[in-house]
Amino acid sequence: MVREELRRLVTWSERHRRLLARIIIAFCLSTVVDFVCAALMWSFESGLKGSEIHGFGDALFFSTAQILTVSSSLTNPVTHAGQIVDVALEFWSVFVVTVVAGSFASFFLNGDAGR
Repeated sequence: MVREELRRLVTWSERHRRLLARIIIAFCLSTVVDFVCAALMWSFESGLKGSEIHGFGDALFFSTAQILTVSSSLTNPVTHAGQIVDVALEFWSVFVVTVVAGSFASFFLNGDAGR
C-alpha cells in the first residue's frame, strides 16, 4: 500500500496538468488584478489627506496585501472610489481562494476515485 501511494505521488497525469493549469491561471489573473487595482488605488488615494498611499509602491503593497490576506496594515481608503476598489479586491481574494481550494478538492477526489 505504501509503495502504491509513493508511486502515485511521483506519477504525472492529466489531472496533475489540469490542477497546475488552474493554479497558473489563478496566479496570472490575480497578478493582473493586483497591478490594475494598485494603479487605481494610486490614482484615487495618492497624496490625499489621511491616506497612507504616497506612491505606486504603497498602492501595490495595499492591493497585494488585500489579495493575499484580505487585510492590510495601511488604513482604509479615504475616497469612495478607493473603497470600491478595496471591496473588489476582497471579493477577488475570496473568489480565488475558493476556486483554488475547489481545484485541489477535485484533484484529490478524482485521484481517490481511480482506485
